[in-house]
Amino acid sequence: MKIKDIYELPDCRFLVKGDPEREISRVFCCDLLSIAMSKAPAGGVWVTVMGNKNTLAVASLTDTACIVLAEGVSLDDSTLAKAEEEGIAVAATELPVFDMALQIYKAGDL
Repeated sequence: MKIKDIYELPDCRFLVKGDPEREISRVFCCDLLSIAMSKAPAGGVWVTVMGNKNTLAVASLTDTACIVLAEGVSLDDSTLAKAEEEGIAVAATELPVFDMALQIYKAGDL
């Protein structure tokens, strides 16, 4: 599965496209930044409700390929600009974390 495959999910809208050809390793769900720092897989899709600049910092540290913000959460413009600069894809959805993660999992057979 690649990031571009997530673009096609009907409940997901992209705020920062990142590298559409980047491979996705797995889906990861976590809302505690300290856990995400130690457990998020490189190349993963991180589904979370944590929508702040620290989320981006953790994604950068862990080499997360894509952040999906659930429950209608978003990032401010300066954080989105930083995500663009760092090549981290950011998407948003109104769905709960589990529901979005399950859609990604099923779409990519991860």
